[in-house]
Amino acid sequence: MTNTSTGLLGSRTRKDFPILDQKINGHPLIYLDNAATSQKPRTVVEAIKSYYEHDNANVHRGIHELSNRATLAYESARERTARFVNARSAREIVFTRGTTESINLVASCLAESILKPGDKVLITEMEHHSNMVPWQLIAQRTGAELLYLPVEDREGNLALDRLDGMLTSDVKIFSCVHISNSLGTVNPVKDLCAKARSVGAISIIDGAQSVGHQPVDVQDIDCDFLAFSGHKICGPTGIGALYAKGDLLDELPPYHGGGEMIAEVDFSGSVYKDPPHKFEAGTVNMAGAVGLAAAMDYVDSIGREVIWEHDAKLADYFYREISRFPGTLLFGPKEKRAGLVSFFMEGIHSHDIVTLADQKGVALRGGHHCTQPLMKKLGVSGTARASFYFYNHVDEIDRCLEILERIQKRFGDHG
Repeated sequence: MTNTSTGLLGSRTRKDFPILDQKINGHPLIYLDNAATSQKPRTVVEAIKSYYEHDNANVHRGIHELSNRATLAYESARERTARFVNARSAREIVFTRGTTESINLVASCLAESILKPGDKVLITEMEHHSNMVPWQLIAQRTGAELLYLPVEDREGNLALDRLDGMLTSDVKIFSCVHISNSLGTVNPVKDLCAKARSVGAISIIDGAQSVGHQPVDVQDIDCDFLAFSGHKICGPTGIGALYAKGDLLDELPPYHGGGEMIAEVDFSGSVYKDPPHKFEAGTVNMAGAVGLAAAMDYVDSIGREVIWEHDAKLADYFYREISRFPGTLLFGPKEKRAGLVSFFMEGIHSHDIVTLADQKGVALRGGHHCTQPLMKKLGVSGTARASFYFYNHVDEIDRCLEILERIQKRFGDHG
């Protein structure tokens, strides 16, 4: 692979990430664990630092200058988030701790408002635990039945020919990952949401792996809810967002109770604020929201179309080269994959691969990637995973492949 535009983007942007300029075990850091969390550019770190140094106060409740500034920064971040996913208004954005809390919020509120015994919830077999365990808990609580749309094969294709038979009128909720964190599969979420809508089901999209890597337009997808995390799009940890279409939030009961989400409290009961504030009880993550907005500005300054093309090229190159290694199983689509590759080397546990690679400064991920049921179905305990972002470049991929080849020759069944 020639070191052209793909290499230039990685070289140009990595100077903005102080953490990448270091050595691990005496070797230059090669960070290929971006599906787990992304690194943070200097602009994000500085935005958070500036907030704490100049504007830190609690939002909405105060009338002094610092509180006014903090409130403006927080609500401006909500506006920025709405633009990032093309929501109709900032009113459709609830700040949460991340994708996991967003899905738990929706699951808990829908369980209270619409689910009854005998209803069905449909998800897929490739879901992250954060889009599986909440629905298992809700099914136990309500008596609803949880169904799984199968994954057909190691290439990570959903059994879409079975969708019509499973997505019937008694399915009240359909929840699906946009991009699989363990396969790199890009699911046709627009079509899936349309099918859910045709039977009256509420649609929820897990956008954790997509929102920071490609343009995501919730109006075009026409989903009812979409969840994502800040830390996967160059933002800080502990902040994320839930998009909810139109007036759906008006119909849902509160998720948590406490300060900030109330309009009036009496001994006999409480009156809640209008959405989205009804779902943001307690002291909110003001600094996190500021950092999230800065991250969105940074990502969009590069362009998510550019990022998608860059990540896909690196993934295609890595996939093609490692497929030549004997005794190596690859997972996920051969073409049109997202920027990650999961693989299994016969005779070497994924944790050992990651440990040995780390000794040479390469950060990979090994294990079940919070998709244990999927791994069991695919017949492995886990995989090693390389996941890419715009600050990675071709030389890093070549170095990683060289190290993996050495590991396999020394420790693998085909060495």
